[in-house]
Amino acid sequence: MSTTVESVEPRPGFDPREWVAGLGRRVVQGEVGSLSVILGIIVIWVIFWLLNSNFLTPRNLTNLVLQLAAIGTISVGIVLVLLLGEIDLSVGSVSGLCAAIMAVLNVKRGVPAVPSILAAVIAGTAIGLVQGFWLARLRVPSFVVTLAGLLAWLGALLLVLGPTGTINLYNPTIDGLTGTFFPTAVGWGIAIAVIVVYAAMGLLRRRRRARAALSLTPFIEYTGSVAVIAVLSLAAVFVLNSDRGVPLVLLILLGFIILFDQVLRRTRFGRYVFAVGGNAEAARRAGINVAAIRIAVFALCSTMAACGGILAASRLLAVNQSSGGSDVLLNSIAGPVIGGTSLFGGRGSVWTALTGALVITSINNGMDLLALSSSIKFLVIGGVLLAAVTLDALARRVRETAGRA
Repeated sequence: MSTTVESVEPRPGFDPREWVAGLGRRVVQGEVGSLSVILGIIVIWVIFWLLNSNFLTPRNLTNLVLQLAAIGTISVGIVLVLLLGEIDLSVGSVSGLCAAIMAVLNVKRGVPAVPSILAAVIAGTAIGLVQGFWLARLRVPSFVVTLAGLLAWLGALLLVLGPTGTINLYNPTIDGLTGTFFPTAVGWGIAIAVIVVYAAMGLLRRRRRARAALSLTPFIEYTGSVAVIAVLSLAAVFVLNSDRGVPLVLLILLGFIILFDQVLRRTRFGRYVFAVGGNAEAARRAGINVAAIRIAVFALCSTMAACGGILAASRLLAVNQSSGGSDVLLNSIAGPVIGGTSLFGGRGSVWTALTGALVITSINNGMDLLALSSSIKFLVIGGVLLAAVTLDALARRVRETAGRA
């Protein structure tokens, strides 16, 4: 009588050491998303809090949110351009010009707020279409086209404002974009909704990957990310409710980010953007209309610049000859790069617009509290930008080396 022993291969389980090692490799290759940036933000906040205890007060953090909204909105469009491996140097001038169009229509021409805002946004879209056509169809480098746009739209801003120079905004609809704050109960409801939606979308994404027989990240990563989002959401609402409440402008910014994040990750257009940014010639051979994608992306970028200019005007309650100037362009481009979007194209996320803008705004806000000069601020932000680009280049080199191995 013989017996047969069947060997059963054990199911792979969760190995903490293997997970830590894999996480380390992903960190080196720059594939951990915004984790490193969030840790950097925590370090920045702790440093400024130690130097000035007013930094982490609810009043200052609420002001910080209001300050980052305009830059973050402009940076959403910059992310799209960077994903193509291109650059747009005109977003600052476009934001100021479109804000001036809104102000002139509303204040000087008596046009209601909503049509004035729509006209400004449409003007931004038209500018982006012109610049996109110039670089996509006439093959002029984006650097040259948008550098010319920076100067031309600045001149148009001065022309639109005329001899007045400054236009003060008194319309409650326009001013309410950044001056509206929600009651405490609404703020907590928003936080709970964010947590539930994030957790549900994560589960749905895991279920889809499981049905498609695709690899899944360890469940501990999913639960950890939900826990982080829950802590951040509840803490943010608690702080904001301790001052004036959750501002409407924060929801506007998050709405833009979520919308474009879904467009990039869930639509054919989004896949085409990554394809063109990764290898334009390969995308063209695959049948993608590369020129149309570039025109559309630059139109969206200028549209978001117009929206950012409107939010900046709403916060300052005025539009003047310096609107969109100073460090607006630098911060709008530096934010996504610091957040993790690659300057080489094809890699990045819309969420880097938020995390990068938070880094930039936190540094500016903290140094303002310390009464440091603008020269110091520019030096610090320039150093942070250089460090981010250097890390991106090194991570890209590591990925290429790993790919050839």
